[in-house]
Amino acid sequence: MKFIHSSDWHLGRQLHGESLIEQQRLALQQIAQLAVEHQVDALVIAGDIYDRSIPPAAAVTLLSDFLDEMIAEHQIPVLLTAGNHDSAERLGFAANQMKRSGLHIVGSLTAELTPILLQGKSGAAWFYPISYAEPTAVRHLLDDDSITSHEQAMAAMLAQVAAHSSEGLPKVVVAHCFLDGSSESESERPLSVGGADRISPALFTPFDYAALGHLHGPQYRAAEHVRYSGSPLKYSFSEATQRKSVTLVELKPSQPAVITLLPITAARDVRIIEGSLAELLERAKDDPHADDYLMVRLSDTHALLDPMGKLRSRYPNVLHLERTGLMTQQQDRDIGRERIKKGELEMFSDFFSQVAGELLTEAQQQHLHGLIDELHQGEDA
Repeated sequence: MKFIHSSDWHLGRQLHGESLIEQQRLALQQIAQLAVEHQVDALVIAGDIYDRSIPPAAAVTLLSDFLDEMIAEHQIPVLLTAGNHDSAERLGFAANQMKRSGLHIVGSLTAELTPILLQGKSGAAWFYPISYAEPTAVRHLLDDDSITSHEQAMAAMLAQVAAHSSEGLPKVVVAHCFLDGSSESESERPLSVGGADRISPALFTPFDYAALGHLHGPQYRAAEHVRYSGSPLKYSFSEATQRKSVTLVELKPSQPAVITLLPITAARDVRIIEGSLAELLERAKDDPHADDYLMVRLSDTHALLDPMGKLRSRYPNVLHLERTGLMTQQQDRDIGRERIKKGELEMFSDFFSQVAGELLTEAQQQHLHGLIDELHQGEDA
């Protein structure tokens, strides 16, 4: 059994007010091409299909066209689940009818998981799709008042996976959650506050593969087969250094999953560039990717006339501008003001502790007091 694991498409998302629908269309074209090229038996999408519960019409059309191509044209089954951004009810519309064609949509969470058996060219595997499992929803579905955390909710759902007999076939869990210790980015909506959304990766290690969604950077926790595919596009400047991909997974009975990352290339990258205004304008002349989506950090410490307009004359897709030079100046001024507020004794005490690594003794403080008094008396003479 060979499949592609992807997640967090966020169809309909904008980046600083710029629509990404065309960039998403190109990314989905690459995913379809990779699926055909590697002759996969299925495509698995682990939640956050859309960016919001009521997606724009263009996003719905994009997904519809993609699914039609994958299933009708290439005969590749698709399994997708609801994430925390999706409306599970809307996403799951007519799911029972669609699964006959090879489209397996898992919308609203149910008390009993419904395992899906997918047959591949070289073998089969069981897939256990778990839509975003809010603790209150799981507590209500299972009528279990002891479930108060995300980890407890996921453990209760995974207990069903463990109990299901796969008759020796591989078990693949598809879930949308936050594993403890994972790397976050600014574009991910928190699932909870105060760390209550953290789930131990150890819950997923007993299974053959865990296809996870929610975090946008490709990564794994506890074991290589407990993995986030990451989003196919960069959805914030905090993701600028991430390398986007989908995950190719090959499963064979009684063998570890063979995992390969397949790169996804954006038509326009998301980058951060830094320097003075003059330096950046000069650099743009030889920049073949000047139309990327950019955050610009200007190091100039003096006033500038219309820096955004000048930058966009060379870099048409500057989306955010930071005056880091001015920020540094302001920070220096603030530090200076705070230092002036301190008395001589306190300032020297700070200096002494930083250099010597210890505090002044009482005798040293008294001696310093005397020296400061003598100096002030000399000034008054």
